[in-house]
Amino acid sequence: MTGPDPKGDLLGYLQAGREAVLWKLEGLSEYDARRPLTPTGTNLLGLVKHLATVELGYFGETFGRPSGEPMPWLAQDAELSDDMWATAAESRGQIVALYHRAWRHADTTIGMLPLEATGHVPWWPADRSEVTLHRIMAHVTAETHRHAGHADIVRELIDGSVGRQPGRDNMTPGDASWWEAYRNRLEQAARDAGR
Repeated sequence: MTGPDPKGDLLGYLQAGREAVLWKLEGLSEYDARRPLTPTGTNLLGLVKHLATVELGYFGETFGRPSGEPMPWLAQDAELSDDMWATAAESRGQIVALYHRAWRHADTTIGMLPLEATGHVPWWPADRSEVTLHRIMAHVTAETHRHAGHADIVRELIDGSVGRQPGRDNMTPGDASWWEAYRNRLEQAARDAGR
């Protein structure tokens, strides 16, 4: 048995979230990968683009290691939320490749620094902007898993696919009729409570 490995544990959870988000794109058409399915425009490819941007910022600029990746969606003249959707000119392959490059850049930063290493998040308020690698790893892991949850819901809305990872969906066993009856029971409970 080996000793505790807090950095390895954090990186493992971060990687699981990364992979879950990308898995949600598998088998989808270009349209479905980009389709906004909430009133605020949440879409799968946009989540990937956003998370790539997040990792490049937090594990790059924060620790004095800018990636050099061009990110015009962050320019001063960019529209709000430009990092949350893919233009027609940005291919799925380009955005997924950007996310993979962001992982490599982040993993290099993580590998070369101790958890106690300090950095500065320039876009955070001054009273909170001094951070450790440990805090940033926890922050980015939480954000990745938050968006993985969004991706779960968006993918279910697209084609009914659910689950955390291939071959291990973490869902209650049940066929389509069981799920329909279950949902109907929840709907009835909500109506009864609303009376």
